[in-house]
Amino acid sequence: MTDKEKVIQAIFDAIDEVNSALPGDQQLEKSEDEVLYGQSGKLDSLGFVNLIVTIEEAITNAFDVVCTLADEKAFSLKNSPFRTVATLANFIESNLNENAEK
Repeated sequence: MTDKEKVIQAIFDAIDEVNSALPGDQQLEKSEDEVLYGQSGKLDSLGFVNLIVTIEEAITNAFDVVCTLADEKAFSLKNSPFRTVATLANFIESNLNENAEK
């Protein structure tokens, strides 16, 4: 399994965990195109924060590294890394690669 596949699987695991506490109409699909944040997103702000924390924990467990997603770097980007599962996976993979090079 590639790092990208592990990242996506960790995100999907977090989605499963968050979905277990959500009503059916607010649950997220396990798809790379699923919108996580924005007008067409299904989560309210608290649900979104819960998802991000759960993803951070899943990435930490999968890669044995401390993962912080909501930081200055993420919020300073022109295009939000939190828009979809795919954009978030790309952002996480990029951060993992940067940390591996240090």
